[in-house]
Amino acid sequence: MSRSGLLRTLALATLAAFILLPFLQAVELSFTVTRGVDGVPAGTLGLHNYANILATPALRESFINSVTYVLLNVIFCLAAGLPAAYGLARYTFVGDRHFLFFLLAFRVTPPVVLSLPIFILFARAGLVNTPVGIAVVHSVFNLPIAIWILESFITAIPRSFDEMAFIDGHSRSGFFMRFLIPALAPGIAVTAFFCFIFSWVEVVLARILTVTGGKPITQAISSLFSFQTDWGLVMAMTVLSLVPGVMMIFMVRNHIARGFVVRT
Repeated sequence: MSRSGLLRTLALATLAAFILLPFLQAVELSFTVTRGVDGVPAGTLGLHNYANILATPALRESFINSVTYVLLNVIFCLAAGLPAAYGLARYTFVGDRHFLFFLLAFRVTPPVVLSLPIFILFARAGLVNTPVGIAVVHSVFNLPIAIWILESFITAIPRSFDEMAFIDGHSRSGFFMRFLIPALAPGIAVTAFFCFIFSWVEVVLARILTVTGGKPITQAISSLFSFQTDWGLVMAMTVLSLVPGVMMIFMVRNHIARGFVVRT
């Protein structure tokens, strides 16, 4: 192996160690009892922490709440973003480019700035302390990203693609379902991925809208920290919180790779 190849391998190994070692330590701690209870001494290896999560309603429900509002957020963003992106990509109107810029400017607005009016509005609508409420507010902030990504993918598709489908007698809805959505599979995967990640890791709005119930897994993990923190349980919840993201990446990995190649 040449010297440059050796240096490259060493650099990659160092990077992998920097990324994986903390994760491996977290996984190890998640299987370790750090606070001895019920006759199980500290330092015991096993599934005790994960069994504790399943046996604790608040922890169990927090995971279900997070998965629920994240999936709803992705569905809402795709359902609203696809028609909007198609309209922006295929039709021109005064200020259309400025409208896209406005969407992105709204997305970079700190959520805490709008937290009070959002809480008041959602309290009146009865959406506080529910996963649906978090899904709706996350969709509001993620929809600009969804429209921006999908619009760029639709623009890359020739207009003749649409015209041929309409000439063949397909309706607008039939064209969307049979032609456009399959052709946009990479773009939809990229959009779903970013909407999923942004919603899963968001904590400000989720904390504000879950005062007494419907708390997500991030809030559940935060509540575990105390004067005598059970680090094994915290790490078990942390590892569990990574599972949906890893599954999401695995399911859309091929489409994401194709999507980034298409855009570059």
